[in-house]
Amino acid sequence: MRHTEFSRDRLTVRIYPNRAEMGAAAACEVAGVIRRLLASREEVNIILGSAPSQNEFIDGLAAEPGIDWSRVNGFHMDEYVGVPLDSPASFGWYLRERLFSRVGLKAAWYIDGTAADVEGECRRYARLLEEHPTDISCLGIGENGHIAFNDPHVAFFQDPLRVKVVEMDIACRRQQVNDKCFERLEDVPQQAITLTVPALMAARHVFAVVPAPTKAQAVFRTLNGEISQACPASVIRTREGSVLFLDPDSASLLHEVLKEKG
Repeated sequence: MRHTEFSRDRLTVRIYPNRAEMGAAAACEVAGVIRRLLASREEVNIILGSAPSQNEFIDGLAAEPGIDWSRVNGFHMDEYVGVPLDSPASFGWYLRERLFSRVGLKAAWYIDGTAADVEGECRRYARLLEEHPTDISCLGIGENGHIAFNDPHVAFFQDPLRVKVVEMDIACRRQQVNDKCFERLEDVPQQAITLTVPALMAARHVFAVVPAPTKAQAVFRTLNGEISQACPASVIRTREGSVLFLDPDSASLLHEVLKEKG
């Protein structure tokens, strides 16, 4: 697919003509990596983000041919504390409905946001990640630059934990309303369980799919600011072979780069 491409540090950035083509291109590339890995190993482990920004990508991935999903283990990267899996607001529900139940995974591992012992749930999920080393991490970028629920005030690039409970900041909670996940700010949980930055970056292949005008400022900061926990997504610039997929809206503040590319 035609696109504009450039690099920032170790990150490859690709801008597509529209959101649909961006999602299809990301799905095609991730599917290709899954197929290549399955050709040389028994199973593949993938972490996926859950948000409306991922719709085109996730739907495209579900439709990709030639993937033996029965040899793929699926994980999600965050979940609200107190929201059950059968709630449409749950990130696990999103992945189950849009992908996991459609393709027949070997295993779908869900974070239990209703666990009585949330710290114990973090340890359980961390053990699963240790037992199934991540091959592919597919994430989005939040309006405040977060990845998963690693908001700037809780994102640590050298975090000793792999899964933890966090307090969501107000910008992150407002985004959940903007994304139509909740009707009102007061409905959004204040805590979440999230995979940490090291857990996400441990993958051999890291992809970020980031459409929409609401993400333009975060994309600009990710690419043009310091690599800093103040903008957690900037860490993807340190990962060799990582790819960021954008549409014209999310790339709208990258004027100088786009001018250079014609």
